[in-house]
Amino acid sequence: MTEPTTMIQELKTRILNGGMISREEALALYEAPLEELCSAARQIQLHFCQDRFDLCTIINGKSGRCPENCRFCAQSAFYSSSTEEYPLLDAETIVKEAGRNHQQGVLRFSIVTSGKRLDDAEVDRMCLAVRRIREETGIHVCASFGLLDQSQYEKLKEAGVTRIHNNLETSRNNFPNVCTTHTFDQKLAAIKAARAAGLTVCSGGIVGMGETPEDQVDMALTLRELGIRSVPVNMLNPIPGTPLGHLAPLTRDQMRRIVAVFRFLLPDAFIRLAGGRGLLPDKGRSCFLSGANAAISGDMLTTSGISTAADLQMLRELGYEVRT
Repeated sequence: MTEPTTMIQELKTRILNGGMISREEALALYEAPLEELCSAARQIQLHFCQDRFDLCTIINGKSGRCPENCRFCAQSAFYSSSTEEYPLLDAETIVKEAGRNHQQGVLRFSIVTSGKRLDDAEVDRMCLAVRRIREETGIHVCASFGLLDQSQYEKLKEAGVTRIHNNLETSRNNFPNVCTTHTFDQKLAAIKAARAAGLTVCSGGIVGMGETPEDQVDMALTLRELGIRSVPVNMLNPIPGTPLGHLAPLTRDQMRRIVAVFRFLLPDAFIRLAGGRGLLPDKGRSCFLSGANAAISGDMLTTSGISTAADLQMLRELGYEVRT
């Protein structure tokens, strides 16, 4: 049997030479020595992505009252939480926030809305906001508007959206344990519709929901099959009132291992620490040395985040260059 450290080096060399690792090999990395694993993941990251770091911010463009029953989410109407509820924000508010973020040095701004999907009238309103953002700032605009169809994505692209976000959330096998009001296949259909409209796609999921390493690896493999190169890895922030509110957050070392395994599976992707990063004692610093090279900065949808100024300072200390 191959020694764990030797296995890590052999898999790393294969990846650096343009190869891929299998599901079984990825699962074996969960038992590998952590420091060697993270060091190798960092080397893979630097080989494929150099010192480039992708930093984005988000605005909660429509909050709460969501008819979906995602078990992790404070915005679901199925659960009782203290989340603020409001309808779709007006263009002025969104444009102002985009400009503020751009002035702080952020290059990518995402508008995120609750609900299964925006309707046509809401998409038209967001198109007006996006056009203004592109005219008045230099920031790139991403959109997370649910399970839209290709014609709606085409409108958004024409308005100036460059990237669509739609998380798989977890593996196909585990998805019914997370949500039953829409399906994994509906997620895939929306991603493919965005691609057909000429948009790039940002898609990942949430870890720490009680899923297995197999679920984590299977999600990453689906993302690899789809060719996704912007992959948010959210750490569950257990929200009281939701079905997963009782779970304990993952530890820093658990997150480091997950990020490192994802780097082995997705060597040239931007692996993005997203929700839950503020629960980590080092705010993600060690993960940024273990294969992660992107992040959502500022506040999350329903929880507090880390200030952009603090993130930019940390990234400078780590030798990263923030660029799209």
